[in-house]
Amino acid sequence: MDDTTMDGVAGSIPEREWLPSVWPFVREHLPAAPSPVLEIGCGPSGGFVPALEGAGYLAVGVDPEAPEGSAYRRTEFERYEVAEPVDAIIACTSLHHVAELEGVVNKICAALATSGVLIVVEWAWERFDEDTANWCFDRLPGTGGEHDWLRHHRDEWRASRAPWGSYLHRWARDHRLHSGQDVILGLENRFDTQLLTTGTYVFPELAGTTALDEQAAIDAGQIQATGIRYVGSLRSA
Repeated sequence: MDDTTMDGVAGSIPEREWLPSVWPFVREHLPAAPSPVLEIGCGPSGGFVPALEGAGYLAVGVDPEAPEGSAYRRTEFERYEVAEPVDAIIACTSLHHVAELEGVVNKICAALATSGVLIVVEWAWERFDEDTANWCFDRLPGTGGEHDWLRHHRDEWRASRAPWGSYLHRWARDHRLHSGQDVILGLENRFDTQLLTTGTYVFPELAGTTALDEQAAIDAGQIQATGIRYVGSLRSA
């Protein structure tokens, strides 16, 4: 594994912290450069594409809000035509948003080379219970930002006067989010799992909180592990 960093990635403050924290995991499981790599849902910051290019990969980021540039395609992955199979596909917190999970998983399979690898980082929103939510709310920074989703949920929940579980599931239903469990089940239907772990997710949004702090709270049973990391390979016929 090389020492390529994510220093070139722009975006919100949480993105600047989140992407570099996940990059070592992504980099560890990539094939050797200069393999072609596709990122699903790179977002307006470009996701991992700048770091991939810096490490010598032939990277393409697909997202309706992708930046301008030859390495990006401004469209949904479902509409993107993959010219040649790629050696790796990265999906970082994008699969729980897709409209039709099975169709997207099938397209991922079709887009991967036979020996290709799928690298997924996801959020298990269904594990975000009231204890976990309150632990996060107690650590919110003093002022909100453009992408301050935790503060938004705290305020909306309090205004609703509903139990946390009812509020959370209604929100997920309204936004048609797939649970982390459903995402993994969908992947395991088509892929051989090489790695599946749960762990940290929310620390970049919190004041004075590191990944180690969040992991310590998980280990102590204070909060749930809502982050998912998955690596899979195409199942042999």
